[in-house]
Amino acid sequence: MGPVLAGVLQLLALIAALALAYVPLGNYMAKVYSSDKHWRVEKWIYKGIGANPDTEMRWPVYLRGVLAFSAVGVLFLYLLQRLQGVLPGSLGFSAIDPDQAFNTAVSFVTNTNWQSYYGEQAMGHVVQTAGLAVQNFVSAAVGIAVAVALVRGFARSRTGELGNFWADLVRGTVRILVPIAAVAAVVLVACGAIQNFSGIHEVGQFMGGQQQWNGGAVASQEAIKELGTNGGGYFNANSAHPFENPTPFSNLFEIFLILVIPFALTRTFGLMVGSVKQGYAILATMATIWLGFTALMMWTEFAHHGPAFDIAGGAYEGKEVRFGVGASSIFATATTLTSTGAVDSFHSSFTGLGGGVTMLGMMLGEIAPGGTGSGLYGMLIMAIIAVFIAGLMVGRTPEYLGKKIGSREIKLSACYILITPALVLVFTAFAMALPTPANSMTNSGAHGFSEILYAYTSASNNNGSAFAGLNADTQWFNSTLGLCMLFGRFLPMVFVLALAGSLAEQKPVPETAGTLRTDKPLYAGLLVGTIIIITGLTYFPALALGPLAEGLA
Repeated sequence: MGPVLAGVLQLLALIAALALAYVPLGNYMAKVYSSDKHWRVEKWIYKGIGANPDTEMRWPVYLRGVLAFSAVGVLFLYLLQRLQGVLPGSLGFSAIDPDQAFNTAVSFVTNTNWQSYYGEQAMGHVVQTAGLAVQNFVSAAVGIAVAVALVRGFARSRTGELGNFWADLVRGTVRILVPIAAVAAVVLVACGAIQNFSGIHEVGQFMGGQQQWNGGAVASQEAIKELGTNGGGYFNANSAHPFENPTPFSNLFEIFLILVIPFALTRTFGLMVGSVKQGYAILATMATIWLGFTALMMWTEFAHHGPAFDIAGGAYEGKEVRFGVGASSIFATATTLTSTGAVDSFHSSFTGLGGGVTMLGMMLGEIAPGGTGSGLYGMLIMAIIAVFIAGLMVGRTPEYLGKKIGSREIKLSACYILITPALVLVFTAFAMALPTPANSMTNSGAHGFSEILYAYTSASNNNGSAFAGLNADTQWFNSTLGLCMLFGRFLPMVFVLALAGSLAEQKPVPETAGTLRTDKPLYAGLLVGTIIIITGLTYFPALALGPLAEGLA
């Protein structure tokens, strides 16, 4: 079997698995967020945190809950790292430096999981399990909660109430993420991923020095790392490490975990707004972009550019031979079109155009299918923009799901889509203009520029993957990337929740003959075009200086 055919068959198997999970998981999540009953363990949690889960919240109160919970998470994780040297189970590792502790705390709380450290050489068992793994669960649950709040904004009328943040947070964690992650961890252990609390082992000489391996609760963290579209690995090699991702089957299973909740949330959306067809339209848009990017990535990596590529069968540099070019391409597309950031190969070693595809996937806003929750609310913002454009074409007040899209809604949507590009381009410009940040680049020219552009694109979009070759463990990058992660996560949430509140207050608009049918293929095509055009106009000059210049050289 040739490598191209193997890659195509893996892609078809992945699509089949996602299709089988789509309806039951989507239905279950809709039931979870529509139920008025509480499990006993949930009642204990509410009592412990002093929350009343039956109290409805308007958007400012919901937002305060999101920000307060996240702020406590940042503080707790920062202190845990700073105190690591005196904690049990630290494996002898010292406390993390202040700038790196800030960067890491912000990274995991914002669902970014950017790592400027070697996991196996810096973090002990307590920080990994009680700190990083816990945030993998709750940061993903926060994203889903905000998405559900926006969906309620479309579904409700004549009220500004969006549900209860604490109930949405707890249910997402207890009823969805924990059970699925537990099953996934067992599967990964069966595949060969490790799960223990052993110490550091000396395993022999390597390049003139003693090589050491540590154990850890890897399988359980790997499961939620992918399921919650987090991405931070126990080891520096991330999902290219055999302790995290041992076999080709586990590799495909991890890709499935990355995509299953973001895709299934479109079904949840359709059920909660009372129109499954609307969910299918959003699904079709996401799937079209995802399949297009996957095909483009596989073409760029399998395209032969000389005798070495012909002999190897593709661009094998930086890729695990266990997985090959096809599986690595599928993984790279999945992780950059979601907010995962996990890697089973090194994106810096991809072809020039292949590296550009990974960047463009993040620049779209990671909405195809995007992160857990963040992908859905990002796509719904783009859906509003597309409806507005269609309204301008025919001279009619735009409507979406029975709600008028007026000036307030468009202003909030415009602010949402402007935040991330501003962060990426402004901070990249500063890093290239100042003398010190450029010293962190391993390469010069277009590839060196791509390293910095990728870093700020990854941080601002809460992705977390790196282009490799960039020394990000400096005060400049730890601080500025931390700020990008904070602003890139929570400023968009402000506008999403404000938009949800505005929509929930409206009365429904009756459908007429002139209403744009947003559940038809024509609208899905318009939405795809809107996403590509907005991203292209925003980022094309920067891409032309980096991956496009390298790929066409």
